[in-house]
Amino acid sequence: MGQDIDRRDVLKGAACAVVSGSLAAPAVFAQSATVFLNYTQEELDRAYDQTVWAPNQDELIARYATRSAATRQRLKFKSAVAYGPTEDEVLDIFPCDKEAAPIHVFVHGGAWRGGSKDIYSFPADTFVPAGANYVALNFANIPQVRLPEMADQIRRAVAWLYGNAAGFGGDRDRIFVSGHSSGGHLAAVLLTTDWVALNLPRDVIKGGVCASGIYDMHPAMLSSRRNYVTLSPAEEAALSPLAHLDVIASPIAVAHGTRESPEFQRQSRAFVAALAAGGYRHEFVVLDGLNHFEVCDSLADSHSPLSQMALRQMGLSGA
Repeated sequence: MGQDIDRRDVLKGAACAVVSGSLAAPAVFAQSATVFLNYTQEELDRAYDQTVWAPNQDELIARYATRSAATRQRLKFKSAVAYGPTEDEVLDIFPCDKEAAPIHVFVHGGAWRGGSKDIYSFPADTFVPAGANYVALNFANIPQVRLPEMADQIRRAVAWLYGNAAGFGGDRDRIFVSGHSSGGHLAAVLLTTDWVALNLPRDVIKGGVCASGIYDMHPAMLSSRRNYVTLSPAEEAALSPLAHLDVIASPIAVAHGTRESPEFQRQSRAFVAALAAGGYRHEFVVLDGLNHFEVCDSLADSHSPLSQMALRQMGLSGA
């Protein structure tokens, strides 16, 4: 027990040292004008609002939906399979033609208050031909539930997949996750979950890709997002992946675009720096010229850097 506590303290200390170093504000800045680092409130709100940085947001989200509808026309899939007790706790399974194939689970974004599995079928066109079962995960959004319950729902999904993988040709010992935006945050929450406490193997998830996510909830809760995300200090800490590196049991890949907001870029760099400082297996890619929504769109291309990272984790290559 003593050794476990020491290791936890050391890892958290290393992560905090790296993050605090990367977040240090210039001493010359007038602190009275700032709410976080060198941001004024208006600047911080803008830094957590991707619509400011991606004028083609609506066009891209419409393209997700169009592509996903076409994917469902081309590929066989099991629709709205229940994994939990509520109507939102369902998933779509796009099986590949191999038995005992790896399972790739995608956690959608939407600022924790929007989106559904239905517009994220399109990554199946990358994963299924490469030999993986693709799962588009659905869960309730704010305000139907609070963020802690969203995290509990997606954990139930992983537990369900582990227990039922054989029923759709999946290998329960090769479950991988990815997520984008708020889904990138939730994927990181899955990767920093104490699965043993939930009666599952510590490494039930064998790898994950976190794209354009948030890994420290504190600055996000100082922004205008606090108007619809309510968390206690304990919940804020519990849902900050940077505070739980000690339970990581699998490699993590991180990505962001060069045209994303400065805070989403900084959050990714801080997460990667903490993973490196703790000696965790990780990969990092910066997607040149892509804004927040174009990053997710790149999953439609099996040869994109983001898709290749995810396929490489599973030991697969693009078609």
